Order: sequence, then C-alpha cells, then structure tokens
Amino acid sequence: MKMDISNQRGAALVRNLIAAYVAGYDIIELKSSRILAEQKKVIRDVCHKLIGPEIIEETSKSVLIQDLLNPEEVSIKKSIRRMFLISNSMLKDAISSLKNAEKDLALDVMLRDDEVDRLFLLISKQFRSLFRGTRLADMRETSVDEYHDFRVVATSLERIADHAQRIASVAKRLDAPVPEDLMTSLEEASTESRIIVENGIEALYGADVKLANKVLNEMGHFKTKIDTLNASFLKLDNMEMAIGLGSVVDSIERTADYGANIAETAINMAIATKAGDN
Repeated sequence: MKMDISNQRGAALVRNLIAAYVAGYDIIELKSSRILAEQKKVIRDVCHKLIGPEIIEETSKSVLIQDLLNPEEVSIKKSIRRMFLISNSMLKDAISSLKNAEKDLALDVMLRDDEVDRLFLLISKQFRSLFRGTRLADMRETSVDEYHDFRVVATSLERIADHAQRIASVAKRLDAPVPEDLMTSLEEASTESRIIVENGIEALYGADVKLANKVLNEMGHFKTKIDTLNASFLKLDNMEMAIGLGSVVDSIERTADYGANIAETAINMAIATKAGDN
C-alpha cells in the first residue's frame, strides 16, 4: 500500500497508520516530497506501539514499513489471556497507588495501557484478516463466529484497561490521602469488580454457563453497593477529592459491567458450541 502523507500531521497521521495496520497491509510505503522530522517521529512511535511493523527503509522522501509478524504464530486466545492478565494487574495497582499515594506506581499503570492497546489492535487486525483468507494460529479449533466473540471480549478488556488508567490518573492527581473508611469501601468494591471480570474470563475459557450466569445474577447486589459508595462522597468537604473518587467508583462500576459483558459472551459461545455438536 502506498500512502501520500504530505498533508498529514500528528493525530491524523497516527490514525491513518493504525487504520492501514488493522486493514492488514503487510507493506506500507509512505511518500512525500519531503518527510518532516516530526512526521518521522510519529511514524517511529506508531511502529513501536504496534506488534509486527518495522521500518525497513527510510529516505528523505519515503519510509517503507513491513509487518514482520507471522499471523500463524499468534494465538488469539493467548492474546486475550495476556490482555486480561495485564488489565487485571493494572486494576490492582491502580487502587494500591490510590491507597498509598504512590504516584510512581500510578504512572506505571498508565504506561502499561499501551501494551493492552497493542494486543487489541493485533486482535483487530487478525479478525479482519480472516475475511481475506489468511490462515491464523487458532483456525483448527476456533470458528469464525468464535473469533468474532473473542474480538468482542478484547474490546471489553481494552476498556477495562482504560478505566484502570483512569483510576491511576486520579491517584496521580490527588494530593490529600483518601479517608480510611472510604478507601476500605473502594478496595472492597474494586476487588468485587475484578472478581466479576476474572469469573467472566474463567467462564469464557471453560465454557462454563453456570459460572457465567452466577456472575450476571450477582450484578444487582454489586450495583447496590456502588450506589451506597457514591452516596458516601456527599459527606466529603474536599470537592476535588469527591469528584476524583466519584470518577474512581464510576470506573470500578464500568469494569464490572464489562466483566458481565464477557460473561454474556461466554454463555453465547458455550451454547453455540453445544448447538454445533448436535
């Protein structure tokens, strides 16, 4: 694929490069009468943030990018599992950084989001590749419908990581310590939210309809706890903290919602597999 980047800068150039990557182009040639230093920096940064693309040739007028990743060597199931492990650790550390006012840990959580994004974009690329007949690592045991479902799960995990990053940004911004009683309640809600996601993933990989339904049945009780927690912020005199912690609770709640979405996908996949066996 050839792309004229003469009038492309910053975010627009980033979006176009990522779109070309997700579309599945193995070779991308970027051309201009003169490629600026700032454009080359964007190109290098994008290649660094994606899995596979490398700059193999570079002049003042062109940059040649080649995707060196063999799609047959990358399992979507392993990528999903990796996304889950990273996002789960991000959530744990984000709450820890809030509790202990560890701004360096909060920054580390925010940086880890890049790795989740890289895996998400790779999965998006793999999914599109299916429709061009590309052979992928899981083809013998994973149907096209299941690839679609895994792509949906990847979206949920990517957004969970975004919410972990959001919690970490609050921890990085707050100067005053969170009151102990509120922090205890936040920790409990966060732990319950993570368990919902963990059980959703376990149900997905184990085709466990019973566990998935258990996750969904417990959401009502969890929502009640969230409402109680939100009400407790009204007692705070520190408005900045009240707003910040409100954002944290919203992210905890949304994380649980995405865990419930994963559980629903687990049910759909398990039932569809049983139907296919009949």
